[in-house]
Amino acid sequence: MHYALVDGYNMAFRAYYGMPDLTRGDGFPTGALHGWVRTLWWIEDHLKPDRLVVFFDLGGASRQTALHADYKANRTDTPEPLAQQIPLIKEWTRAMGYGGLEVDGVEADDLIGSAANQIAKAGDRVSIISADKDLAQLLRPGVTQWLPPPTANPKLGWRELDEDGVVVKFGVTPAQIPDLLALVGDTADNIPGIPGVGLKTAAKWLVQYTSLQGILDHSGEILPKRFQGIIHAARGTLQRNLEMTRLDVSHSVDLSNRPEVDSARAIGLLEEMEMQRSAEQGKVRLASSAHGLIE
Repeated sequence: MHYALVDGYNMAFRAYYGMPDLTRGDGFPTGALHGWVRTLWWIEDHLKPDRLVVFFDLGGASRQTALHADYKANRTDTPEPLAQQIPLIKEWTRAMGYGGLEVDGVEADDLIGSAANQIAKAGDRVSIISADKDLAQLLRPGVTQWLPPPTANPKLGWRELDEDGVVVKFGVTPAQIPDLLALVGDTADNIPGIPGVGLKTAAKWLVQYTSLQGILDHSGEILPKRFQGIIHAARGTLQRNLEMTRLDVSHSVDLSNRPEVDSARAIGLLEEMEMQRSAEQGKVRLASSAHGLIE
């Protein structure tokens, strides 16, 4: 079995920013939904998974905020046109039979990590669909990540990242990604790193000392020397950072049942949004089981 695990909000934001400001006749925004439909159908056509499962953030991040009250506090509100389309994206996703797994207080990243672990242990293949670098820690034989075209340079297209690709891209192994992010921080999640420490410096330390703990144990030997005292003083912050950047893959994710397809609603919603071309394409897809996704 080949599973495609989609990071819902990550891809919804990319769909929104990657499309023009399309609207229905009455002005209701539809650009994000257009991009979302294209994205999921691209996954079907090019990756040909046996199961496509979408994960969403329902709200809150209990594990992370218990460690750092300002976790993601720097994020601006979701743009109103996208916020208006999120319920439609979720409804269409479920109607198409892709699911839409979400758990209150648990981030989608943790659910995706848990699902990927379960699937890999069963000997099946996983493709993770997300631009989130946190998820690179999950990569191993049979588990890869597909990165969407960057909004700033869409000509790059989709790119597959595997274990070796992580080393090339970040300079560390997948297992060291949490340590790397703990050191450099993650501005998207408001996780503070060591000022002045970039990816290259952090990767160099991790190659030499293996882990964040190894770096802390040898803080008096770190080069450049100016970081020796800084790292020693920040050890508590760095250890807390690591608890946030390391995914919790202990959740039980039930992928045993395929959600029921509601063809009438899936097509009807596209027609209501005046997305007639997508509606016609959807009818063809729902009438076919070519990829084994719709039953």
